[in-house]
Amino acid sequence: MAKSKKTALQETDGVSISEITNKDSIKKLNKKRHTNIDTEALITSILNKDIAALSRAITLVESKNPKHLNKANAIIKACLPHANKSVRIGITGVPGVGKSTFIETFGKHLTNLGKRVAVLAIDPSSSLTKGSILGDKTRMEALVRDKNAYIRPSASGDSLGGVARKTRETITLCEAAGFDVIIIETVGVGQSETTVHSMVDFFLLLKLAGAGDELQGIKRGIIEMADAIVINKADGDNLKAAKLAKTEFTRALHLYPEKASNWQPKVTVCSAIENRGISSIWNIISDYVKTTTKNNYFNAKRNEQNKYWLIQTIEQQLKADFFNNPKIKEELQKQLKLIGNNKTTPFAAADYLLNLNT
Repeated sequence: MAKSKKTALQETDGVSISEITNKDSIKKLNKKRHTNIDTEALITSILNKDIAALSRAITLVESKNPKHLNKANAIIKACLPHANKSVRIGITGVPGVGKSTFIETFGKHLTNLGKRVAVLAIDPSSSLTKGSILGDKTRMEALVRDKNAYIRPSASGDSLGGVARKTRETITLCEAAGFDVIIIETVGVGQSETTVHSMVDFFLLLKLAGAGDELQGIKRGIIEMADAIVINKADGDNLKAAKLAKTEFTRALHLYPEKASNWQPKVTVCSAIENRGISSIWNIISDYVKTTTKNNYFNAKRNEQNKYWLIQTIEQQLKADFFNNPKIKEELQKQLKLIGNNKTTPFAAADYLLNLNT
């Protein structure tokens, strides 16, 4: 009998379904999870390009358990001197534009060039159940099996801006693990889907032809931030429409003021499914890096991003400390009941709780 082909859910050998349903196996797994984390060993393994250690460190960094904070910070601090050596690319676009297919084809192109590629795929979280599917690996089966690629799905949680809560720190860990190119796939496009712009070097916007997007090129917003616009699915009957969309976007981009980087955003077409136009996109990104490195904008932008993330980190920590305060937790429930009974206003309740924390 022919051996069945493994799917992306089975890309590496591990325990079988029958094994993990065994009670003894479950006990062993739980015991292993509660083992004390050897921070130094984890750091050494990451610097030695150990993917398992990288994944474990990212999980630790993403943890909301206050007990993990000090160890996570120690790992990030140790990895910082080995970071900042990659090209960071943000990729965004409306649902259905073909982000996953594009990233897989683009990622395979880069690994064929000898690059090590990390893909941070941000999956939207349900506002009701708070859960995420985290199924990006199943849509990038060829890239998952590539030894020079690493795909890490993360839930967006309550974070806005199309990224996860700890995406910035995850970039640092991936760079320390020796990845040359970091690709961040956002959850989708909207006016709030711009946080990724503050953590990448190159911002790539995927578009569809014939979807009414041509007129959006005239409006400010997400397109104003793009360093390149790529019309995907330029194949078959859609090829003519894609070329027309390229012309329209090119005209629209000339209406915008010159960027501080002195870079004129490029517009191109591609077919990820037919692997056409992919190499030219990497050439555009390479030209951007050369141009902005030469005029010192590349490093200046990263410095500004670091300042921005300093403020963001302080805000996040203050928020976490506030809501984790036992006294605040207790009083918050009381204030919520008062609001529900129309005995106070949200503003008065907020003022009362903030004064308790001073």
